[in-house]
Amino acid sequence: MSTFVLDRERVHIPSWVKDLDSFRRWAHSDEFPEKVRICYLKGEVWVDMSKEQVFTHISVKTEFNNVLGPLGKASRSGRYFQDGLLISNEEADLSAQPDGTFDTFQSMKEERVRLVEGKDEGYVELEGTPDMVLEVVSASSVEKDTETLRELYWEAGIPEYWLVDARGDEPLFEILRHTPRGYVSTRKQGGWLRSAVFGKSFRLTRQDDELGNPEFTLEVR
Repeated sequence: MSTFVLDRERVHIPSWVKDLDSFRRWAHSDEFPEKVRICYLKGEVWVDMSKEQVFTHISVKTEFNNVLGPLGKASRSGRYFQDGLLISNEEADLSAQPDGTFDTFQSMKEERVRLVEGKDEGYVELEGTPDMVLEVVSASSVEKDTETLRELYWEAGIPEYWLVDARGDEPLFEILRHTPRGYVSTRKQGGWLRSAVFGKSFRLTRQDDELGNPEFTLEVR
């Protein structure tokens, strides 16, 4: 098994972590690092200990949380979960922590996605096929987000993969639709992207705040 360590620090991966099942057991144990993003991606453990950039990563995730969370709640269509939630899919041999996840109540009722209980209390994982996942690209995750996860989320049958790269002068925002041959970018109409999952159109824009730092707005109609 290959291990990717993207910093000078090290994370010890137990020798018994050899497949998806053993990775999930480790992820549920007390020995699993809490402050490091670790994924299992089709036979490989991917470790990212890089710091999240304040404006082009953390603030972008916050904007999506602030819009999509209330949107799902107001429509009573499902639940939006911010980053930190572990999702696992056996068909894709995948266990990852997206920057955002949306699950419709219909998918939960039909058990296309299931909540997994922790050993102590509550629920700690989603198993199956979410309706939408979000990833915000950082310098350390370009290949993972744009290639590896694009392929694995498709294999998992996730209907929409939202991909954002806010590092440039203008934010790049895609809604990738699941098709039999792979993900296909939704065509923009006047700068807007239509989501079949939410039944709404979205547009991500950038402005500068009073101090000249980037500020992002996710518009919905």
